[in-house]
Amino acid sequence: MIQTGLIQNVHDDLLTDISYDFYGLHFASCSLDQKIKVWSLDESTGTWSVEDEWKAHDAAISKVSWAHPEFGTILASASFDRTVKIWEQMMSTAVTELQPNTSSAPQQASGGSSSRWSERAVLVDARGTVRAVEFAPHHFGLKLARATISTDNHLRIYECLEQSSLATWQLSEEVDVTSLPIASRPSSHSVAFGTPTHTSATLDGASASLVAQALQQSQAPPQGRGGLGNREADGGWCISWCKERYWGEVIAAGSGISGTIKIIQISPSRRPTTLLTLDPSPAGKLLAEGNAAGVLGESDAPTPYAVTTVAWAPSCGRSYHLIATGSRDGHVRIWKVKPAEDSDMEDDSMGSKWTASIAADFDNHRSAVGRVEWNITGTVLSSAGNDGRVRLWKATIGGVWRPAGSIGVEQTEDEDANMEESAVAD
Repeated sequence: MIQTGLIQNVHDDLLTDISYDFYGLHFASCSLDQKIKVWSLDESTGTWSVEDEWKAHDAAISKVSWAHPEFGTILASASFDRTVKIWEQMMSTAVTELQPNTSSAPQQASGGSSSRWSERAVLVDARGTVRAVEFAPHHFGLKLARATISTDNHLRIYECLEQSSLATWQLSEEVDVTSLPIASRPSSHSVAFGTPTHTSATLDGASASLVAQALQQSQAPPQGRGGLGNREADGGWCISWCKERYWGEVIAAGSGISGTIKIIQISPSRRPTTLLTLDPSPAGKLLAEGNAAGVLGESDAPTPYAVTTVAWAPSCGRSYHLIATGSRDGHVRIWKVKPAEDSDMEDDSMGSKWTASIAADFDNHRSAVGRVEWNITGTVLSSAGNDGRVRLWKATIGGVWRPAGSIGVEQTEDEDANMEESAVAD
């Protein structure tokens, strides 16, 4: 049985992201209202209440991410103002000993909160909207590596050089995701626009001439600033770190409207390289089957769309990885990724040894998918779409993925109403 609850009026505008901390007792939410709110759970009643809230950016906030608790209580936020900010929670006794910067210091939440969040660093390297931010798994050390991806197509990795103050961050890697080798096909650009209230766009209903024009633009020399897409709807969309340390720093990144995800390896001794490209298109299937010379018909021509969310599942002892994606074409896909064999580890062409296949492909949302997320063991996947429903997916004993239930706002409201009626009757 799925237990649900409803929190009314979380923000003053559209909610863009929520992120739970390591223990699941707090979550942070962000919105187009430029605010971050931190919520805490009352375990005795099962209710959530605001612990802190503050205006964090000068534009809509797209993502928030928690660092592992061994580094402290730290949040990172990404915004349409092209910045990423690092925040640290301080107890009230410590706050009184400091002189906060009034221009950036968070406001104390109403209700007498005993903690404050202080802005520690602002990262301004992005030349476009920063759509995703995620701390690396803690086993990569106390460097607090963190990745961002923005509409300038660049994946950036930062390291914290001063953990005591969190003030100094070094840009250790910066790579244009679209420039990394791709095995399937060149990416194309759409002529659609994206805005803070509609952060992506599709070509639904577009004429063939518009598609042809977009393909011609992708083949033409880039205009304007290097590395930027033709429109705000182009560029980077999502990232997710590999949770297993054995393979080093590996990250899945989605960029452009090619409908693909690149598995990228970050190495201190060489430039980032693409280990594998997850491509569900007919062209990608031909390459996966080793038929690189295959000919596609006109009906097989790929429809441009963006993969807007990706989640790398915890391995939990499996010999393969599971990666879930959600995209603007309405599909939730689960990929089964097999890394290189141990005998190939010293081979420089290790990327060619990684293989992938689609374990499941669902279109139940019938609309764009905005978020996919795994449970702690990587056995249950949840997805949220523009149909207003959160859907759960689980594999059977035979390894076949099936729907495991769904919830919607109207269902939660009905349950709350029934509970109120029962209370009145009692």
